[in-house]
Amino acid sequence: MSQTTATADHAAADRTAFAILAAISFCHLLNDMMQSLIAALYPMLKTNYQLDFGQIGLLTFTFQFTASLLQPLVGMFTDKRPQPYSLSIGMGFTLVGLILLAFAHHFWLLLAASALVGMGSSVFHPESSRVARMASGGRHGLAQSVFQVGGNFGTALGPLLAAFVVLPRGQSSVAWFSFAALVAMIVLWQVGNWYVQHRAVNAKRPRSTPAVTLPRSRVILALLVLGILVFSKYVYMASLSSYYTFYLIHKFHLAISDAQLFLFLFLGAVAAGTIIGGPIGDRFGRKYVIWGSILGVLPFTLALPYANLFWTAVLSVVIGLVLASAFSAIIVFAQELVPGKVGMIAGFFFGFAFGVGGIGAAVLGHVADVKGIDFVYDVCSFLPLLGLLTVFLPNIEGPRAGKRAPSATPATARA
Repeated sequence: MSQTTATADHAAADRTAFAILAAISFCHLLNDMMQSLIAALYPMLKTNYQLDFGQIGLLTFTFQFTASLLQPLVGMFTDKRPQPYSLSIGMGFTLVGLILLAFAHHFWLLLAASALVGMGSSVFHPESSRVARMASGGRHGLAQSVFQVGGNFGTALGPLLAAFVVLPRGQSSVAWFSFAALVAMIVLWQVGNWYVQHRAVNAKRPRSTPAVTLPRSRVILALLVLGILVFSKYVYMASLSSYYTFYLIHKFHLAISDAQLFLFLFLGAVAAGTIIGGPIGDRFGRKYVIWGSILGVLPFTLALPYANLFWTAVLSVVIGLVLASAFSAIIVFAQELVPGKVGMIAGFFFGFAFGVGGIGAAVLGHVADVKGIDFVYDVCSFLPLLGLLTVFLPNIEGPRAGKRAPSATPATARA
């Protein structure tokens, strides 16, 4: 390779690769759209299989537990041994899970389908987060937001597809969505090709020194605080994503299809909040985004249990918009706390988010059975108070806030 060619290749590696970001965001849309079908089908499955809220929670727990258990392990493994084509292979688990879900006739088969979809997620999220950082050109918050917003839009599409495709045609129509998994596998194979080329270009580049050097105890405390904030966010999100339709049907006597539309509005707001949070964090600092997102949503969550139908819709949109802006900021903040461990950090936080959401869904399901669905929203409305713990996060950005971070991090050089 000539010096001129090498310089050109390095300059290309330093630019934000929007085509790759768009590809993984699109695949994230397909991935989470397929996954969200499970939750969107809960009312139909509850009726067809005579399930109680506890069993509904167990379905969510099974999906999110398999994802949360494996994601950090996948991230740790690929930090040391990158697997460019694992994204496409992992999507195959989702494809098999969808086919099993379409033709399952027993509750344990529903659990097995949920587990397979969760396994696909366990590979997709940490490796896609790594690719987003590689393709960021130093704009890490923007890249994470672009990546994550695809998933949020996919999650929002799930209830619509369930309402207008699956519910009228029955459970077997879920099999049609296996074609979406096949498309994602093809696109992700091409992303894998770019991954290989990017690693080859960066293999001979010098590794930069870590941007953050804090005492180990400070790093552990900061990661613990970030984990608690993820807990507050995702348990509250579980109360809405898993039980919002039941809450609307119970309190306002809506039809299932109408309740799914309200869920779509909430999930659409989550998608919008996700894309906003990353660029704001790049410009003004991620700690400010975390402050505003977690603690700032508190007045709206406290008001939600007492609102009429119109204001319930408005408040849920505001809650989704504000609360969702935190996660990309949390991911990038944690990755900067622990340089060189992009996959492990992404896997841990995505996995922890799924695991907490699954446990939260299971616990909240039992609470709803015992105390009623209204009680769930009364209790969960106080969770954003945990946002006060943001005060314990270190100021690791300082003068770098609002500036473009260097792209040649140790993680990027190794990835």
